[in-house]
Amino acid sequence: MSIKKILGTALAVASILGFAASAEAKTTVRISHTQIETHPDHIGFVAFKNFVESKAGDKYDVRIFPNSSLGANEKVLELVKMNSVQFLSVSTANIESFNKKYAVFSVPFLFTSESKFEKFITDPEVLAELGSDAEKDGFRPLGAFTAGTRNFYSKTPIKTVDDLKGKKFRVQAGPTNVKMMEAFGAAATPMSFGEVYSALQQGVIDGAENNELALTDQKHGEVCKYFSYDGHQMCPDLIVASEKFLSKLSDEDRKLFEDAAKEAQKAEFEAWHKRIAEAKEQAKKMGVTFIDVDANAFREKVLPLHQQLLNENPAMKAMYDKASAFNASNNK
Repeated sequence: MSIKKILGTALAVASILGFAASAEAKTTVRISHTQIETHPDHIGFVAFKNFVESKAGDKYDVRIFPNSSLGANEKVLELVKMNSVQFLSVSTANIESFNKKYAVFSVPFLFTSESKFEKFITDPEVLAELGSDAEKDGFRPLGAFTAGTRNFYSKTPIKTVDDLKGKKFRVQAGPTNVKMMEAFGAAATPMSFGEVYSALQQGVIDGAENNELALTDQKHGEVCKYFSYDGHQMCPDLIVASEKFLSKLSDEDRKLFEDAAKEAQKAEFEAWHKRIAEAKEQAKKMGVTFIDVDANAFREKVLPLHQQLLNENPAMKAMYDKASAFNASNNK
């Protein structure tokens, strides 16, 4: 994105939202995410807002902008770097073009269970290591939201890995996802989340890959009637903060927002596991069939990709080794 476009977007956002006018006025804290208001991400940020305003409501006015109302994640991340937006829930797949080490979470079948994945992404040491380049990146992860496992859903059944061949699937932006789909023998079509429904309707793509909530919250289950549990990826949505915003805070206020991120994380996890069970039942009523596949066959297809990705992106090796060791040493 050109600097003119970034500045133009920032000015537009500023004119719409307004900035705190004086030292006497409350500081407006803007939070952006791409989901609807019943989604666990939003529930997490409501907990964030309530925590901050209960502790320092005289100083901070926290405003949440859901449903991509401020734009796609890649664009909003630029605004976070400029401190036009202070917090954002963003998939690691959308961050890897800004810092290549975040691509580690796009490596297929990195974790062998969802519980191991959830423990890893909420480990304070992991978050600190991810944020070690924050001054250069312009943003810092303070917490993580689980996004479950990513699976394939499509207009036709995906029962074996060979059923992917020749089909076009939407993936999140990022070179790792494109390479993964090529390894599966399918074509990757990166696009923003908000464009997927119309692309499915119009036949631009044959399917997509995500968790069960995409079927219901985004209504993808109206078009795609088959959801296959291969569990090829587990990518968290990180709670990232503007480094410019954090750097201006007192130690007390910085801890306030760090603690708020932990509250958001806790609330999102609780809401997530409840909502997934509900979404699956809701999707069944929409006519969606859930298919259990041989995940090992999918895994074997892309395991050789691990070394290729590490060779091409050495920046993620330290985090890859840490994740692999964590996965191997944890029994649950």
